[in-house]
Amino acid sequence: MTPIRPRTDADLDACVKALFEVHAADRYPVDWPADPARWLTPADLVRAWVAVEDGRVTGHVGLARVEPEVAELVGAPVAGAVTRLFVAPGARGGGLAARLLDVVLAQAAPLALEVSDEGRAAIASYERHGWRRVGSTRAAWLNAAGEPALLHHYLSP
Repeated sequence: MTPIRPRTDADLDACVKALFEVHAADRYPVDWPADPARWLTPADLVRAWVAVEDGRVTGHVGLARVEPEVAELVGAPVAGAVTRLFVAPGARGGGLAARLLDVVLAQAAPLALEVSDEGRAAIASYERHGWRRVGSTRAAWLNAAGEPALLHHYLSP
């Protein structure tokens, strides 16, 4: 089983490599950031974890602080938000994404997350694991069709 541990600054280059694989396969993030290491370390990040196998980052997840309007949007108080969750294409199918979510949920609950409507596999995974869609909004950024992306908001089980 792939170990999951807290992310360190020394992991960022390997995280960027894994994120690039995810971007090439899934267009996540939708637009490749000018500074991907900084994108992986947003200002609201509380902690982050990585899955590492044979010295290679195969997965990543972060826990972020949330603004009060998130609680209003999801209809419940939330302790934080899942952010920057991804699993490298070669590491999929073994439950790693669910394990990464469990690590974050062990730190704080309930949690919120948002996912683009284009992320069909991610949506199916969240719903399989008991996350409940509580609303949808339009993003300020554009989807593959050049329209404001449709974001679905979820509350943890």
